[in-house]
Formats: sequence, structure tokens, C-alpha cells
Amino acid sequence: MPLHRQLAAIMFTDIEGYTATMQQSEQKAIVLRDRHREILQNEHKQFNGRIIQYYGDGTLSIFQSAVEAVQCAIAMQQAFSHQPQVPVRMGLHIGDIAFDDEQVFGDGVNLASRVESLSVAGSVLISDKVNDEINNHPELKTVSVGGYQFKNINRVVEVFALDHDGLMKPLPDSLKGKTEEKKAHASGTAKKILAKSIAVLPFVNISNDPEQEYFSAGIAEEILNSLSTLKDLKVAGRTSSFQFNRKNIGLREIGEKLGVSSVLEGSVRKQGNRLRIMVQLVNVDDGFHLWSEKYDRNTDDIFAIQDEVALAVTEKLKVTLLENDRASISRNYTQNTEAYELYLKGRFYLNRRGASIMTGIHCFQMAIDLDPDFALAYTGFADANLMAGFYGLVPPRQVAHKAKLSAETALKLDPSLCEPYCSLGFYHTIFEWNWEEAEKNLLKSIEINPAYAQAHYWYGLNFLAWVKKDFNNAEKQGRIALELEPFSTICIGVYGAILLSSGKFKESLAACITGIELDANSFICHLYKGWAYLGLKQYEEAVQTFTHLMKISNKHHFSLNGLIMTYCMVGNIDEARLLLDELKESSAKEYIGCTLTALSTAFLGELDKAFDYLENAYNDREPVLLTLYQLPVPETLKTDPRFQQLLEKIGVP
Repeated sequence: MPLHRQLAAIMFTDIEGYTATMQQSEQKAIVLRDRHREILQNEHKQFNGRIIQYYGDGTLSIFQSAVEAVQCAIAMQQAFSHQPQVPVRMGLHIGDIAFDDEQVFGDGVNLASRVESLSVAGSVLISDKVNDEINNHPELKTVSVGGYQFKNINRVVEVFALDHDGLMKPLPDSLKGKTEEKKAHASGTAKKILAKSIAVLPFVNISNDPEQEYFSAGIAEEILNSLSTLKDLKVAGRTSSFQFNRKNIGLREIGEKLGVSSVLEGSVRKQGNRLRIMVQLVNVDDGFHLWSEKYDRNTDDIFAIQDEVALAVTEKLKVTLLENDRASISRNYTQNTEAYELYLKGRFYLNRRGASIMTGIHCFQMAIDLDPDFALAYTGFADANLMAGFYGLVPPRQVAHKAKLSAETALKLDPSLCEPYCSLGFYHTIFEWNWEEAEKNLLKSIEINPAYAQAHYWYGLNFLAWVKKDFNNAEKQGRIALELEPFSTICIGVYGAILLSSGKFKESLAACITGIELDANSFICHLYKGWAYLGLKQYEEAVQTFTHLMKISNKHHFSLNGLIMTYCMVGNIDEARLLLDELKESSAKEYIGCTLTALSTAFLGELDKAFDYLENAYNDREPVLLTLYQLPVPETLKTDPRFQQLLEKIGVP
């Protein structure tokens, strides 16, 4: 048969998990396959598509118009989301194809197949060329999910996901498929890496005392913070940079993943009052050492060393320093080295989250006691107290006012800091319920330092999602945080929480799974993974998730209540009652939040007791109260007039 050539939009689809479904139930697999083909045929007829080939659970089809191909894909995914749901993956590309009466060939077909290999159920992925074709159609919205180097494709392809209601949007650079072992860098696009860009890796602790890890990591973090103030230099975020160490990954790959051209790494040996710090600045492309230095000094010289390192980096990377920049780099917030060490230790423990937050509070307080003018110690103390109240480690009323006073003190000492404004914004949102002050402070923090990821994700989740219900802008703030810190499980978990708030359970689940792949013990990702499963009514998976979270969180009451509610939903009342009794016993020895316990109690039919718990939660200003609209509230509780009265008292718009 003679071959013909034409430019076409090419679509691949397949059913996720079809082989496993076939092994479990042939009948169910056949139902899914038949429904897949029925919807495919109906929508292709409407949008002028031509189905070229069926192969098992997949299909290949072509369109003369990229716009019609995209419209068809949206219509199909929306149809597949109705019961019985069909978990379909889709990939589209536009290119030159050769075809006869039975088959199509060509590089365009191969690339479309590779785009589809990245896809997840419920999403539609398109190549950069398709995205260019639909740019003039504002009703067809897309979001970049990263640049990928596909096998046997000689360029990096930026891939986009269709951004429409009911469609999954994977996290940037989270996808796996027919790619080379190394992806393009992890900024979410295939942009050229800037020459003036750097990642600061955690310095290696080579002291005899493993407890000195906080000191070596802290020195690296402070150098990173100094460099981050320079507008002429792109600096990878702390959380993302600190995901890597040189034992398990090469410099070139670190550069690709973080989107930087150079890496600063080092080691610290601390013995008594003596320090040996070795640092080196390396070009990631060829491994060439741009600069290295060894410092043998006393601990009193630590500030001078950090200044020298930061200034050397700017010189070697040819960063233009204005007078204010030089002052910013060389600025020291305390001259008390003991207070500074305690501050570093406090940040170290706060970053670990969980019960370590309480250790962080203690360290920050001791640093403040040693130097009452140490502004950064006050910001750390504020954030640690806010986190302790937020995660229910202590009664919120016990720590909220301390956090507010500490943040205000930091601002009096240094109004140029962005962190205290962020802390105050969080305080007014979560504990004071003063929405005007909350937004004003959060936006001020972002204005001072747009690269401060924490301000973006607190503004996105706690204010825009929980309070204003402005889910579109909440997602945007979550994505900004992810662009700044692409490997931060906190940023990923918060993004999953934002998606959950808007009812996008599948997308929330996908985000949380990505976070857990980075950190198997991420509390926030496991927590919202469990809530996402509940939203999807996948109760068995929710039970497994909350059970695992109990193990890794020492039976934190968030996980325990999640499991109680799930057991109630599946009719396992006896087990639910046993767990609730265990929770009540624990409350005699430690603080147990009342909001989720109220819901668990209501599920078990104790309505008056549930409202007693909710009243206590209100009096304690529990942050979880702001999320009542998104939690699985029993109908008996929701329809009780007392519930509406509670919502009115909280005052969420």
C-alpha cells in the first residue's frame, strides 16, 4: 500500500491498571474496556477524530485540528469520570505522520506515545507544540508539568496538563514514563539554566559528635539566606537543596534537578572552641572547581567566615553587588556565638517538625535569653509556637499569644524582615480569626521577599482556601511555593491540602503520593492522603493510610481520629469505640485536640458530647475548626441548629 503524509494531532489513550483488573475480575475489565471504547467512539464522531487502532486497553487516533483533539480529550475525561468510572490516561502531540489504510508511522506518533506514558488517570497531557496551537483559545487552559527528555527524542519536550474542572493536574516534574534516566531540570519548565545560579548543599558534619549536625547544616543555611537577598543571583530554596547530599547523587544531576549552574558544598569539624570549615564552589556542568577555601578559626569567627564565603561566591559568579547588597550579606543579627548556636539548633529541630518542634521552642527561648536583641531568634520562637498549636502538640491558647508577641518584637528590632509578617499573618488567620489583619501581613511578607515559600503556602492554604474559598488563587500560591521549593514535602503536602479543600480529591492524592516518594515519613502528606481517600470513598485505602500514619506519628490524634471516622463509615463500630476510648485515656496525660474528636464522637451517636467538644475547640481557638466544611461531618451533626450557630461564631465568610 502506498504511504501518504499529513500534519495531524495524534492522541494515545489507555486504561490505567487494566492488566491488574483483568487478573482480579475479567468481567469488570471487559466492562471498563467496552465503556472506554463507547465513549471514545461517540466523542471522536463529535470532534471529527479518526480512530486508527485499538490495542488491548489502548487506542491511537488522529485529528486534523489540535483544538478539536483537545476538546475531544476534555469531553472524554469528563465522561469517564461518571460511574462506572474508567481510569484513562491520555497524551497528545502534533506532527508529521505517514500512514496507509491500516497504520500510522513517524516521529510524531512516537512522541505522542511518550507523552501518554507520563500521564496519570484522569489527566490529559499535551506536548509543547499542541500547547502552542491552542494558545489563542483562552477557554482551553493548561499548566506546565515540566520539561522531559524522552528516549530517542533529540530535544527536551515541555509537557502541559489541561487545567479544567474534573481533570487531574499532576505536580511539576513528578511524572515517570518513557524518559531518559535524567529529566530536564525541575523548575517546571525547560528553561535555560541561568549562569548566575547556585544551590547550597547541607555542609557535612565531620566532627566526632553527631549531635553537631545542626551546626554544620545551620552554617550552610545562613550562607544560603545571605545569598538569597541578592537580586542578581538565583538561589535554590533551602528545603529543596537540603534534600540532596553528595553521597547518593552527582553534581550534574543536582544542577539539573534544581535548575542551577553551580553548587556550594562543604564540611565542618567542630571541637570545643575550634572550627575547621572547608568549602568549595563547583561548576555542575563539568565539575570544575571555581573556588575552594579552608578556614581554621575559633567559633567566635563564625560570622566572619560566613561573610567571606558569601562574598567569594558573588565574586566567582560575577554577581553585581550594590552597596545595599554588600551590607545585606555582611549583616549579623547577633554577636553572641552561644545564642547563635542555639538559634541554629532551634531551626534544625523546627525543620524536622513533629515532636521536635517543642525542642526548637526551648532552643529559641534560650537564644533570646542570651541575646534579647536577636531578631531572628524571635522569628524562630514565633514560628515554633505557631506550629506547636497548629499541629495540636499543645493547647493553641497556650502558645498563640507568645507567638504574636515574639513576632511583633522581631519587627521592632528589624522591620525589614519578611518572616515576622508571615508569622503574624498566620497568627491572625488561624488563632485570632481577624481576616483583614491576616491578609495584610501575609501580603506584606510576600512583598518584602517574594521568594519566601512559607508565606505563599500559608497564604494559599490557610487564608485563600480555608477562609476565602478562593481556590483558584489558592492553587496559584501553592504552585508558586512549589516552584520555589520543588522538593519540599511540606510545600507538596500543603498543595495537596489546597486541592483537597476544593474537592479535587484525585489531584490531592497524586500530590501526596509524590511527597511520600520524597519522604516516606512525611506527616502532612500521609494525613491529606488519608483525607483524599475518604473523599474518594476508598475506605480500605484510607484505613491503611491512617493506620500507617498512627505508627509513624506515635498515634497523633489527627491520625487516630481519621481512623475512627473511617471505621464508622464502613460499619466497624466496635473498633471505632475502642480507639475513641484510647483517645479519651490519652487526653488525661497529654493535650488532645477537640475538633476531630467531636466528629468521631458524633459518628458514634453521642451528639451532645460532640457539641461539648466543639465548644471547647472554639474556646481554645483550634485551627482545625476552619476546615469543618471540608471534613466528613456526620449529617446528624451538620443538620443540628447548634452546628450552624458554631460556624456563625467562627465567622468564616
